[in-house]
Amino acid sequence: MSALALTALLCAAAAQVDPGAPRGAALSGAALDRRTEEVGSLLRCPVCQGLSVSDSPSTMARNMKAEVREKLAAGYDQEQILAYFERSYGEFVRLQPQLRGVNWLVWLGPLGALIAGAAVVWLSMRRARRASAAAHDVPARDMLPDDPRLAAAVRRVRELAYGWPGGIPPKSTSPTT
Repeated sequence: MSALALTALLCAAAAQVDPGAPRGAALSGAALDRRTEEVGSLLRCPVCQGLSVSDSPSTMARNMKAEVREKLAAGYDQEQILAYFERSYGEFVRLQPQLRGVNWLVWLGPLGALIAGAAVVWLSMRRARRASAAAHDVPARDMLPDDPRLAAAVRRVRELAYGWPGGIPPKSTSPTT
């Protein structure tokens, strides 16, 4: 029973990796070499990870490139080959992931961060402008608080700090008009 289940599992896995019938024209010669490089440049080397299969010197990348060449010679198109490697190695094998699912975050994340940064700068500039406008609303020298106890304390501080008798500022002698 266990061997039967294992066989069924292996058949199902093989069916998932099978790219299906070729949909393109079989290539050969210079056209095959050119397309092998193009398709290989779209696949990430699982060993190097920063390089494409076309650029990587690793043995695994050379094997993958040979497999791409075989599939192109058999008539498989680019999307079938990319889907085949994606089913074998996962979506990470594509150097340019498709726009679906979480990949939207990868593609639009930098734009969202830029917009959020611009919003933070705009809000901080707006807040600074308001603080600057509020700083110009300085009360007059002789103005006192409405609370009588606080007004008495302010007069006492003015008397001690500035030497104003009774905490009342002297009349200004400079012409204001």
